[in-house]
Amino acid sequence: MQTQKPDIAAMPVAAGTGDGVRVDIFDSMAPLEAEWRALERDNLASLHQSYDWCAAWVETFRYPLAIIRGSFDGRTAFILPLEIIRTHGVRRAEFIGARHSNINTGLFSGEFLETAEGCLSASQQEEIVRALRGRADLMVLRNVPLEWRGRKSPLASMPAVENQNHAFQLPFLGAFEATLKQVNAKRRRKKFKHQTRILNDKGGYDYVIAAPDQRDALLDLFFRQKAVRFEAAGLPDVFQDAPTQTVLHRLLELGSEEQSYAALEMHALRLKGEHEGHIPAVAALSRKGDHVICQFASIDETLVPEASPGELLFWLMIERFHREGVALFDFGIGDQTYKRSWCPMETTQHDLILPVSGIGYAAAFAQRGMTRAKAAIKANPQFYGFVQRLRARRGVSDTSVEEAEKD
Repeated sequence: MQTQKPDIAAMPVAAGTGDGVRVDIFDSMAPLEAEWRALERDNLASLHQSYDWCAAWVETFRYPLAIIRGSFDGRTAFILPLEIIRTHGVRRAEFIGARHSNINTGLFSGEFLETAEGCLSASQQEEIVRALRGRADLMVLRNVPLEWRGRKSPLASMPAVENQNHAFQLPFLGAFEATLKQVNAKRRRKKFKHQTRILNDKGGYDYVIAAPDQRDALLDLFFRQKAVRFEAAGLPDVFQDAPTQTVLHRLLELGSEEQSYAALEMHALRLKGEHEGHIPAVAALSRKGDHVICQFASIDETLVPEASPGELLFWLMIERFHREGVALFDFGIGDQTYKRSWCPMETTQHDLILPVSGIGYAAAFAQRGMTRAKAAIKANPQFYGFVQRLRARRGVSDTSVEEAEKD
């Protein structure tokens, strides 16, 4: 893992486009903080590009930064918060912390969105490539929806390949009952009553939203539960490395009730009676404005599996956020049965790729080919079913594979 410390004092490298946009590239976040925080107030900007979220990743991993800023006459038009990651000799400029992001949008001003159809022009893309030369071989922006909540992405003009994993959402429609009708309200309520009856017969349960002195312990429990699940499936544990665990603990400290913002909030189901104090299901949620994302979740399959505690926890979380002015509950990327059972909305995301160097052109060709192959397999029910059967013979469940790909 590369751990080069960003050069905090480095000056930006600048270039101009033919349409009046100046493109600068920065090696540190601090000079852009005020304008960055102003842009992230846009309700449709992803939480994953917010200043505090990115700072937590940067302070932990210390990858070199290449933060792109576009501006009109000194007024910031857009910010693309990128870090440089070298793998197999190829330097990739990616969104900060992209490995664990569910959705990426970049940051754009209202002024930019109103000009030139609100998309990065060819000349702006060319200047971004020029600014990255010598720093990166290609720019790869993963998990970008080309349209998000009715708005065309300003990044939609870039060369794109469909990501093999889609994202799934549950829109809130005023009354809770109206929301449930999107996913068969009668069946949902029947299942909820069945689950609560099972747990009440065993002594009951509590729905826990971790207090400050509880959240770290609950996150550590998630790591343990997830490790067991990955090991049983014969898959690598994407949460096992110390830096990833450190940054997730840091995110627990970030939040503002006044701004309806929580970088990471721990929720859980805690049992009473027969299994007093034991926790069969854990979930970590992020909130920015009216958008809530389930970043990750885990279950203890040895505790009350007949009650489907993970499903019950989702009901309780959705019911709670319905009372708090949320408009969209996002289950994130990864196609899993429980997500489809909750979500009438499926969002296709894309990976956007701009080659920078000669090596980058070769890497971009390989990247597009690999992503298209994965997408084609998942889009072919017969062939995908064959792959699933192979996994089953190896003892690897498709759900576990999807979890690994998502996480």
